Amino acid sequence: QVTLVESGGGSVQPGGSLRLSCVASGLSVDFTTIGWFRQAPGKEREGVSCISATDGTPHYEDFVRGRFTISRDNAKNTVYLQMHNLQPEDTAVYFCAAAGGHRIQIPLHPADFGSWGQGTQVYVSS
Repeated sequence: QVTLVESGGGSVQPGGSLRLSCVASGLSVDFTTIGWFRQAPGKEREGVSCISATDGTPHYEDFVRGRFTISRDNAKNTVYLQMHNLQPEDTAVYFCAAAGGHRIQIPLHPADFGSWGQGTQVYVSS
């Protein structure tokens, strides 16, 4: 069975950094496109970033481009989201998700991802 477990969330001040981890089992991250989504209270889930299964090409939605970096460690079967210069509007529960197929749409759509983690809370406040 596919299992995704996020970790690394926490509370930081504006301008701070966090590194989120998504440890996968039941799949290989080098053969599966992995995405990061987030959902703030009262708001819809939105795509943040993904890394392509085929070549490791990253994608970032506009609101995080230049601040966040997605990467993967195939040996550890883990995908990371390094977040810098966090701002209050980044506060959300962050989820990692595995694509159901090899092709996904940009902008990211939750429907393209079939397996989800439980989420990890990121809180940015002074």
